[in-house]
Amino acid sequence: MQNIKIRLASERVSTSLTFGEEGAPQLFTPGETITDNQRVMSGHGTYMDEENKDVLKASVAGTIERVNQLICVRPIKCRYMGEIGDVVVGRITEVQQKRWKVDTNARLDSVLLISSVNLPGGELRRRSAEDEQMMRKYLQEGDLVSAEVQSVFSDGSLSLHTRSLKYGKLSQGVLVKVPPSLILRRKNHFHNLLCGASVILGNNGLVWIYPTSPEDDSGVGGFTQNLEQVIDKEDRERIARLRNCVLAITASKLMLFDSSIQYAFEESLNYSIKELLTPEVMLDVAFRTRHRLQAYKDS
Repeated sequence: MQNIKIRLASERVSTSLTFGEEGAPQLFTPGETITDNQRVMSGHGTYMDEENKDVLKASVAGTIERVNQLICVRPIKCRYMGEIGDVVVGRITEVQQKRWKVDTNARLDSVLLISSVNLPGGELRRRSAEDEQMMRKYLQEGDLVSAEVQSVFSDGSLSLHTRSLKYGKLSQGVLVKVPPSLILRRKNHFHNLLCGASVILGNNGLVWIYPTSPEDDSGVGGFTQNLEQVIDKEDRERIARLRNCVLAITASKLMLFDSSIQYAFEESLNYSIKELLTPEVMLDVAFRTRHRLQAYKDS
């Protein structure tokens, strides 16, 4: 029988690493007064009080961002707001005429046009009616894809493209959903970790963890998906450990990037994969990871 641990709410472990520390960001709740300075300007996440026009209040729960006299409140949890050049991981939700609808954890579904994907074999030509009939063979509902944001429409929806061979259909791996604000924006979001696995850190908060495979130069255009390949037990355990490490990092609100994931994986080797799901162990792994990141920053 499986052991199930149940604890009282009063005995829950706080996963915050900034509690009680000096320099920790101040958290504002909706309706809380930010300032009564008449010279400041109201930005996103703020509003002027109706009774007292000089009082600026927060409309969402989050931390303050100040640019000169402009004050904004950055929400703790929110939907993904895409920018051009972002790397995203999404799931195909619908096949339409000359396009696919993709769920990218945004307010609206994103669009992937057939003209914005590489044809199998990397062939460069205009898309024909035959290509439209083969769309469901390329990508169908439920498929996971990695892509890049090409443009942002006026209503906020995103237009994606997969013209590079590093983008395309995702095969075997594990998908982890984290807050998009915890993904550190960098030039490269595809990482082959030293532990023997690879990750795609989507700016939209979707992280794809998969076994590192040798480079394939066949040039298939990113539409291959080998589901019959047998993944070794060591690789599956490594992916499961990485998945739990990502959850431990994000539970303590640490930024997610290749170094933090690698450090967390190394610090988690003292525990079993199952133990990494307990709050005490998650907090310990996150604390040790932050200590190593701070030591590297100070060196």
